[in-house]
Amino acid sequence: MPEPVPPPSARPVVAPGAAAPAERFAARTAGMTASEIRALFAVASRPEVVSLAGGMPNLAALPMDALAVEVADLVGREGQVALQYGSAQGIPALREQICEVMALEGIRADPDDVVVTVGSQMALDMVTRILCDPGDVVLAEGPSYVGALGSFAAYQARVVHVAMDEHGLVPSLLHDALRTLAAQGITPKFLYTVPNFHNPAGVTLTVERRAEVLELCARYGVRVVEDNPYGLLGFSGAVNPALRSMDRDVIYLGSFSKTFASGLRVGWALAPPAVRDRLVLAAESAVLCPPNFNQMLVSRYLAGHDWRSQVKSFTEAYRERRDAMLEALETHLPDGCTWNVPEGGFYVWLTVPEGVDTKAMLPRAVTARVAYASGTGFYADGLGSRQLRLSYCYPTPERITEGVRRLAGVLEAELDVMRTFGTSPRPSLGRAEPRNGPQSPSPHTP
Repeated sequence: MPEPVPPPSARPVVAPGAAAPAERFAARTAGMTASEIRALFAVASRPEVVSLAGGMPNLAALPMDALAVEVADLVGREGQVALQYGSAQGIPALREQICEVMALEGIRADPDDVVVTVGSQMALDMVTRILCDPGDVVLAEGPSYVGALGSFAAYQARVVHVAMDEHGLVPSLLHDALRTLAAQGITPKFLYTVPNFHNPAGVTLTVERRAEVLELCARYGVRVVEDNPYGLLGFSGAVNPALRSMDRDVIYLGSFSKTFASGLRVGWALAPPAVRDRLVLAAESAVLCPPNFNQMLVSRYLAGHDWRSQVKSFTEAYRERRDAMLEALETHLPDGCTWNVPEGGFYVWLTVPEGVDTKAMLPRAVTARVAYASGTGFYADGLGSRQLRLSYCYPTPERITEGVRRLAGVLEAELDVMRTFGTSPRPSLGRAEPRNGPQSPSPHTP
């Protein structure tokens, strides 16, 4: 016989502001933890600290006066629409323009298959939500974008990393992972990849490998999710063909955060119709609709401004900063460090000498007034303790040089301790044991 339910007056009352009992939370919240990179931002934003940690776009090149006029005109002429609710899929005009942007990467798309989102992070979260049940496997590059790992953890998906080299994801290792999982009766829900100017590794998947990756995933029945916020930010001016341009079953995620303004939070997903329909339903339940005002401002910007020249201005600024970082690394870092030479995007991926733990070293770096992102934040399995990500997109070249000089001093101090005592400079702070094989080396260009 079931236990009687006590009347409301007999139930325990939780005082306002008191912590709720842990058992009242959904089980999936156990995987929701603050990322190491996000937790670092509060410290890294202090003015005395040179932050090489965050991937904030540099907006100094934007035509702010012209945008201010555009905002005022938008409110004055179309405020009744811009400040109202809209469609969960996004305004038609912007979806058409998004198709024109993607055409630069060889994508032929129907605006009906585009879903506008509140940044591409929302698109990634919704894709995981509609495709993954708890315990499902997701393949992802190792290292991988921290925001993706957060979404996968929130929906209780299990991440299996596939290593990269200087040419991007290694197809033979992808094949090994697919074959091993298949032998266990497991079909991954999707492969998540950032093929262009990877975050955090800075490398780019070669065109030849793109075809191999798609063929392998098709052979094993695994969907591909292509996240491409940096694709137009190549320093050579060339644009790589998107994976979606080679296979219409690829789910493509895009964003205006890196090519226009990150604060507007306008991204999108391009998906096959069956996936698109579920993405729209997921968007309705999450935000009801993306902000009309932000979408209409982006649409006006694309229609009335030379946005391609603006992207070129951004790219030139990032190339100058990339060069400053590479020169500083060559000048200041101690022997035993290796790094990649990115051809676009925001990041350099650095490997430090054996015995140095970048997560354990980070507090000492912040004390020396420089911040970076430890490599462990970009793995789901405890790897990355010898790696770190350096971001060159936001600081000036002079600040980048000074930041690398400070970082080199911290590294030298760690190595001095090792030389003195013949041991690791500090014990690792609770790093998990690797579960997906040996720690992969830093992608680098010889």
